[in-house]
Amino acid sequence: MSSGGLERPFGKPRVQAPTSAQAAWYDRVSIQELGVPEPALMENAGRQAALIVQRLFPDGEVVALVGSGNNGGDALVCLRALAAWGRPVSVVLVGKRPRHDPVLHGWDLPDARDVEPALARASVVVDGLLGTGVRGAPRSRYAEAIEAANRSPAPVVALDAPSGVDGATGRVPGSAVRADVTVAFGWPKLGTLLYPGRECSGRIVAVEIGFPPRGEDASKADDQPWAELLTPGWTSRALPRRPPSTHKNAVGALAVVAGSAMPGAAVLAARTAFRCGAGLVRMCGASLLGELIPAVPEALYVDAGDERALRDGVRASRALVVGPGLGTAPPASRQLEAALTARGERPVAVDADALTLLARGAAGGLAGLASGPVVVTPHPGEMARLLDCSTAEVERDRVAAAKGLAEKHGVAVLLKGAPSLVAGPGGRLLVATVQETSALAVAGMGDVLVGAVGAFLAQDVAPVEAAGLALEVTGRAASACGLGPSLMPSDVVEAIPAALARRGNGATDLPFPFVTFDQDAPR
Repeated sequence: MSSGGLERPFGKPRVQAPTSAQAAWYDRVSIQELGVPEPALMENAGRQAALIVQRLFPDGEVVALVGSGNNGGDALVCLRALAAWGRPVSVVLVGKRPRHDPVLHGWDLPDARDVEPALARASVVVDGLLGTGVRGAPRSRYAEAIEAANRSPAPVVALDAPSGVDGATGRVPGSAVRADVTVAFGWPKLGTLLYPGRECSGRIVAVEIGFPPRGEDASKADDQPWAELLTPGWTSRALPRRPPSTHKNAVGALAVVAGSAMPGAAVLAARTAFRCGAGLVRMCGASLLGELIPAVPEALYVDAGDERALRDGVRASRALVVGPGLGTAPPASRQLEAALTARGERPVAVDADALTLLARGAAGGLAGLASGPVVVTPHPGEMARLLDCSTAEVERDRVAAAKGLAEKHGVAVLLKGAPSLVAGPGGRLLVATVQETSALAVAGMGDVLVGAVGAFLAQDVAPVEAAGLALEVTGRAASACGLGPSLMPSDVVEAIPAALARRGNGATDLPFPFVTFDQDAPR
């Protein structure tokens, strides 16, 4: 939850996140093939940015750092609109542009040659230097302007992307603007949602500027699908609906194959599955069933030490979860193999120790899961084991790691982290937008997450969507608790019903119909 009780992120049902190259490609398509005048796009972009600036920072002088490209043109249109509304403004030309730029339409805006004196009197700084056009580290004059903006006490509004942030990967190869707000034109750029670029982007507000609908339908450049954001609107549309005449078996039965070494993991996964709508949950463990029954009296219990009982329990279920607290000793490996053999074509969510066992080749490894829908939910260390690489390599390019594993094995990959990602075969990518905070760094959160994935799989939700729903619902529940470092996984479980009850696009304090997405700054 954001300050003032607003439910952010705000997001409409389909908000995409192209790379800078994909956005530039569709910009060209819109202008050259679909007939949208380039000046119209720039006019809309600059004017929408001006409205955001005026709403969030209504007082004092606005100083824009202006580069030579289209990003600088957007900044000039923004200043021109603010000047027309009576705001004091100044232009600092960092790149080469004509003194009387055509986009000003005759407006003679005050300009300043030196960056530091201009920024010293600024109440707001607009970053119109590089936007998404960065290639490598910014050159000296641009780098100096970026550093000056970062020293300024005034809030900084970046246009499209903070200058110096790679719009595809989020990398910062040199200096980068540290923006308080980023106004994204058309769509948030993928690199502004990935660290370290996310940390530079502050609050991200995406605004519609007149791109044709084909941008929402075709959405491909170089045969790579555009990433899509997990927003409240997306969740409202993707949640399964129950017919009034349903019953527990029709809703979906889930088998949770877990270990006795950490029985709490099984409890958290099972309770989450019930909260996320599973009609029946079977807890399959080797021992300690007497201790578990009071924790989740609603569940059915299967002794996983009895291989026949385990197989029967899996076959009687619509989907299964394997891994929470399972352990990696030989008995755990045997239980895993028995469960996966009995699974047939049922969907399965694989987590924790089961991932480690599969990485070692148990049950035929990931290749042995190909008989039906699969979601794997690794953290970066587990991902490294599955890819046979280092954790540092995974963290260096999390998008490539998730997409690579999904494509190689034909599975949905939920890679935990900041932000968490869901990748599917064919290059599909979903990006979580509920704030990932250090409050989630506590044992048991993964068990909650995989329980949610399993519940949605049991309700016949497709793997990529099931993983996305699990991320969004549990993330929203965690955020709503507002407990900071005191947050416990059981708190999240109990907050899930309220999270599921919230429908719609969320809320924003920006009263403009052209705002499609609004995400608070990281905290």
